[in-house]
Parts: sequence; C-alpha cells; structure tokens
Amino acid sequence: MRGQRRPLRHTREEVGMAYEIANLRKAYGESQVLGGIDLSFQEGSITVVLGPSGCGKTSLLNILAGLDEDYSGSVTGFGSGKVSYVFQEDRLLPWMSAADNVAFVLRDRMERARARTVAEEALASVGLSESTYMKPGLLSGGMRRRVALARAFAYPSDAILLDEPFSSLDLKTRIAVMDLFMDLRTRDGRSAVVVTHDVREAIYLGDRIATLSDKPARIRDVFDLSLDRGQRAFASEDAAGFEARLYASILA
Repeated sequence: MRGQRRPLRHTREEVGMAYEIANLRKAYGESQVLGGIDLSFQEGSITVVLGPSGCGKTSLLNILAGLDEDYSGSVTGFGSGKVSYVFQEDRLLPWMSAADNVAFVLRDRMERARARTVAEEALASVGLSESTYMKPGLLSGGMRRRVALARAFAYPSDAILLDEPFSSLDLKTRIAVMDLFMDLRTRDGRSAVVVTHDVREAIYLGDRIATLSDKPARIRDVFDLSLDRGQRAFASEDAAGFEARLYASILA
C-alpha cells in the first residue's frame, strides 16, 4: 500500500513542527515492522529515534527519505529531493576523489563548476582541504565519515537523515566526528533525524529523543532535552541520570 505524503503548508517561520508522521505502518510480507508510529519533528532541531537493533529504524528512515513508498499512514514534509541521507556505510564511489563524491550528488542541482566549488567548500568545512582529491581507499574511517557528512550538508535539502552514522568509529574518533556534526548543524540550522541503538549517543546528539519498542515498532516515550553540550558528555552526571530513564523506557 502506498502511503500518503503531504507537502508543507506553511513556511518554516510560521510552524515549529513542520515535519510529522502519523499512524505509519510498514510490513515485509507477513512480518509487521512498524506498528503505527506517530511522531512530530521540531523544525531546526535534532530528533533521535532510539531503539534496539532490528526494530525497524532503517525502514523508518527509508520511508522518510522517499526510498520506500510501500507503507500506510501519512508523512508530512519529508520525501525524495527534500532530504540528505547519511547511510550506515560511507557509500563513497571508490574511483572518485572526495571532491568528486560530494559534487556527484549536486550534478542535477547546479552547474558543474558551481558543484565543484560547493564540494571543495564542504570538504574544507569538515577539515579535509588537504584531502580534497584523495580517493576513499586512501582515507581513514573517520575521514570517510567526514566526506559523507560534507556530502550531506552540501546537498541543498530541507532536512538531514542519519542512519547509525557513527557506530563504526572508535570512541575517540566517534566523539570528534559527532562534535563536528553538531557544529555543522548548528551553523546550518537544518532539521536532522538520527537513528541509533546507543543510549549515550542519543543523549549526546538529541534535542528530542523518541524511544521505539521491538517489532512491530511503536513509540514508547518522547523526551525533550534541555542539557547543554557539557552536560551531555559521556562521563557527566547529568547524562548518566538521563541514561537510566532511557534504558527504563527501552526495556519496559
């Protein structure tokens, strides 16, 4: 069944909740994955969807991205051409340089020369000016993640979707790349939706955290965070206290 997509009816300044999903259901054959999800996403903020592995988080993102239209329910504000997507894998074309990988997604949105300039500026914003013309095979895992982030922010989208984007990195690199993402998004101002199974990562990134049940996934709880960056640190007492609340929600 093809779900219903609704365009935005107001400008971003007029509405604080420009993105919304209602009664979203998804099945693969007889297996029900999403069991009726209702969730609003506040404009200009980071919403983290937190749930156990295999509960349907990637299926949810694919629907929001417009990659999957075989669902029921309604999706407002998201869709193909409106979002940037950072996948679990880097998905960089190995025969292209870092700059060419970024410029590739811009090929239908602007002239070639302009796309190259935007790509170079995006790579500079993630600290890869000296690696602009290196191919992915010569880059470390953290550097490839930076290219993926540069590509997402370079694309002229309304929102950014991220699927377990930092899970493959060691802790030190992971924190550094998460900090980079937070800085880029703060300057850029776009809405972002991050899915993860990691509670500490959810606290570190999220302005709003929605917890999912096991399949068929439903929203258990929604938490709005007012912690500053220091309070979100992995070893902080504030983060530890909130961590217990999230575990209780997931394991309920």
